[in-house]
Parts: sequence; C-alpha cells; structure tokens
Amino acid sequence: MKRFLAFCFLTFAVLLLIAGCTPNSNSNNSGNIIVASKDFTEQDILGELLAQQIEATTNLKVARRPRLGGSFVCHSAITAGKIDAYIEYTGTALTAILKQKAVNDPKEVYEKLKQAYSQQFNLEVMPSLGFENTFAMIIRGDDAKRYNIQTITQATQYTPQWRGGFGYEFLEREDGFPGLAKAYDLRFAKSPQIMDLGLIYRALVQKQVDMVAGNSTDGQISRLGLLVLKDDKHYFPPYETVPIVRQEILKKYPELRNAIAQLAGKISADEMRQLNYLVEGELRDIKDVVQEFRKSKGLGLS
Repeated sequence: MKRFLAFCFLTFAVLLLIAGCTPNSNSNNSGNIIVASKDFTEQDILGELLAQQIEATTNLKVARRPRLGGSFVCHSAITAGKIDAYIEYTGTALTAILKQKAVNDPKEVYEKLKQAYSQQFNLEVMPSLGFENTFAMIIRGDDAKRYNIQTITQATQYTPQWRGGFGYEFLEREDGFPGLAKAYDLRFAKSPQIMDLGLIYRALVQKQVDMVAGNSTDGQISRLGLLVLKDDKHYFPPYETVPIVRQEILKKYPELRNAIAQLAGKISADEMRQLNYLVEGELRDIKDVVQEFRKSKGLGLS
C-alpha cells in the first residue's frame, strides 16, 4: 500500500510539475532557451553551467528551471516541449527511460541512447561533459573500519541487522535497488525507508539509517567521513553526464550546438566533487562557483 500511494503521489507530482512549467515561449520571446535541472545540488550546478555557457557564447537568453524533479519529470517535460535542455546520466536514460537492460560498455550505451533518443523523441544526446556519476552505496566510515568493510559483498554480511534509506527512484528503478538486491542477495532488517535525497546523509550520520544510495560525486562523502562501497560485481552501468537537447531548438538556433559542444570532456569526477563541496560544504553561491570554474577552463569565448 505504501508503494502504491508513493507511486500515485509521484504520478500526480509529475503532472503538476509539467503543467507548472512555463510553456516554451520562443515564438514570443526570441532566444529564450529553457534549461532545467533535476532536484539535487550537482544538477543545480550543471544546469547553471549549461545556462551560462549558452549565454556567454551566443546572443540567446536562458530561462532557468532548477529543481524541476527527477529523471521521469525532466524527460516528460522535454518531450512535451516545456523545456529545451537538461543534463542526464547515460545509465539512467538507458534503463529508466528506454527500459533497456544495463550495458557495461560506455561507448555502446552512448550510441544506443543517441540513436533511440533521436528516433523516438526527436532529442539530441550530446557528448559527455567528461565524468561519470554512478550510484554509490555508502556507509559510515566508522562502520567500515569497525567491520573491515570495503565492498558491497562484504557489507551483505551485516545488512540483515541494518536499515537502508533510499530515494524513491532508486527503490523503483530496475537498475536501482531491485536489481542490486538480486545481484548481491542484499537484505535489510526491514524494507528500506523512502527518503528525500537531500536528507540521506544527515540520516546516515545521525544513525537513523545505516546504508544509503548516493552519488559517487557527492561533495559530502569525504566531508562527513563516509565510505563508498566498491561495486565488486560491477552491477551498475555507466552513468556518464550528457546534455539532452531538443532537435527542434538546435535547428532553430544552430549556434546552440557549438556552445554546448564546448563543454565536452571539460569536467572530471574530482572536479565535480569539488564543485559540489563548494556549494554544499562552503555554502558558496552556485552562479559564482560556475563562473569561476568556467574561467579556470577558458570557457565562454565565442
């Protein structure tokens, strides 16, 4: 019943968020590109990076839609023409959006996405920003030392006495908890708790839960002394960051393609982790952090 109610709530939220998006007003306001982002810090940063890059290298204006929602919400919004671009993760797109089985080869995943997104959705999958942000099973550093745990397999000896805390998407997606539990025979003391992604680390540190599913580039991991368990069975597929853009908007504004292409390969995982830390750990303004990063990379020159 809880799962059913959560599903109903998510469905309603998707419809509400999409309906709430300002319709694409390109016809009435020339150059208005709508860039959205998902609902966590890294996406805030990447959405702002995409927006600043477009504004700095073209004469187009960008309307920002931060914290729009999860993958399903953003995908529904872009296919409905309510937004024009956002940053997605390849493994998420393959398994959650296209409903295909996970593939371990990053190049194969990218080619599958590029072809399918173009044919099915009229969307362009552009080259990776340069880093991968995979799901990360995370525990407290103290527990890792106490039990000498480094891998997910080792952790399964203790999870029957532990509590898990995961976001809704991770619990429902086939490349999330259901498949992970099968691959590792992962069991908890009781059903994992559905949690807001913004609260999982606080809950872990405060010992409300003992294992969470975060992102490998989260800035709080090292700051809070947490440990990312090694995916020793290589369960998770590649999750490279790629801009998703409506083909219609690329045709209308050809300069967009070159502006966005300049971001390809410009961010490493370590750099992304540092950017996340500057925002979450040092409470820096996202726009300032992005501006400084772009300057350090020599981005923004037409």
